[in-house]
Amino acid sequence: MKHIGEYSFAEIYPLYLAKIEKKGKSKDQLDQIIEWLTGYDQKGLGGALADGRSFEAFFEKAPDMNPNRRLIKGVICGVRVEEIEDPLTQEVRYLDKLVDELARGKKFENILRG
Repeated sequence: MKHIGEYSFAEIYPLYLAKIEKKGKSKDQLDQIIEWLTGYDQKGLGGALADGRSFEAFFEKAPDMNPNRRLIKGVICGVRVEEIEDPLTQEVRYLDKLVDELARGKKFENILRG
């Protein structure tokens, strides 16, 4: 089984998109969440999808990780995101948590903490 950092961002992005679209949310909303978290603009996000970079590289090359991501709390896959010790796994789970909140219909301004 692959470590979470070995998956390409391009493999996972369509899964995020399918999850939120089933709940009536848009690609633009997903991209806005990713931009808030990582600082990638549309061009940068498109490049990350096109070049097949790993999740690890996606986060390493992120232009501006939002310091307010530390305000993301809650449980993903039975684990509290704020207690995850591996930095990469924690970054991925922050993104997972934001996608879950969008899919559940949480107010957009509350998803984007701060």
